[in-house]
Formats: sequence, structure tokens, C-alpha cells
Amino acid sequence: MTHFILYSRSYCHLCDDMLHALQAMPQASGMAVQVIDVDADDVLLRTYDERVPVLVGIGPDGASRELCHYFLDSHAVADFLAG
Repeated sequence: MTHFILYSRSYCHLCDDMLHALQAMPQASGMAVQVIDVDADDVLLRTYDERVPVLVGIGPDGASRELCHYFLDSHAVADFLAG
């Protein structure tokens, strides 16, 4: 199963849009998405504050890779899934 982290915040329509677009992708059945609220952690807030939503893919080796922010880049996600 492919794992993603969506750095998000409450009441963020772009965050909701990105999550829904990711879940609507044909490959969605093989994805696990962890949504993390950046406002709950000072370090995450400093890192991602003005850029949320930020989608990060976690590779099979455990390495993370930022795939997109603000809007879902379905091509970047598909490339990541292709390996």
C-alpha cells in the first residue's frame, strides 16, 4: 500500500479539495492518506504554514518526497506511484 501525508488545516477548502481529488484518482484503492493539521504543531506550522495543503509521498524505502502544494498535481502523484 502506498502511503501519503497531507499537511492540512481546519477550514481550508484547498485542503479538502486536494484530499477529495487524491481519493478520486483511479489508484486510490491502494493508497493510505494520513491528514495532519499543521496548526497543532509549531514545527509543522513554521514549515508549511503558507503552503498548505502539501502532499508528501512516502516511498517503499521510507523516504519522503513532496509532490505538490495548493492543488493536486495528478501527474506528479502518478509518477510517484509508478516508481
